[in-house]
Amino acid sequence: MSLRRTPIKPANPDDDELLDNYRKSGDIAVLGKLFERYMSLIYGVCLKYLKDEETAKDAVMGVFEELIVKVKQHEVKQFRGWVYVLTRNYCLMQLRSDKKMEMVALDDVMEFTPFLHPEDNNKEAALIALERCMQQLPVKQKESVDLFFLQEKCYKEITDITGFTLKEVKSYIQNGKRNLKICLDKNND
Repeated sequence: MSLRRTPIKPANPDDDELLDNYRKSGDIAVLGKLFERYMSLIYGVCLKYLKDEETAKDAVMGVFEELIVKVKQHEVKQFRGWVYVLTRNYCLMQLRSDKKMEMVALDDVMEFTPFLHPEDNNKEAALIALERCMQQLPVKQKESVDLFFLQEKCYKEITDITGFTLKEVKSYIQNGKRNLKICLDKNND
């Protein structure tokens, strides 16, 4: 009679076991257990970069959403270090996109301030000139500029409404702004 020892599984599986289990099963609860272990680290990194508690909390959830996909795509040797880098990159992308939005908004205000906020005695003439120039834009530029500036839609909403790609929307808006500026400058001369 031989006694065979069966290994006893620890009550708390290590990170690698949880990762492996999640990859095989796709069970988000398993990933959730792993995520819970590092949530304070993730929150700390988000707070360090984003400097706002509510924004950091939102970012923690964003990191979890990214984990759901990226853990399956990448070979993770040491989860703690990997999730730190993922979190840092997520926060940097948030900061970068916020800066781009601020710059876009600033550019728009600077370029169109005289036309959107003309002096009272020129307001009607400026609006008529803007409307005339809008009519001269190619259809796709006109539609994109109208949705972005006048209806205050974001790029994503414009792509959904028009069916244009994100790249096309950005191009139509940029070219439309340039063409409007050229047209309005001609009218002011």
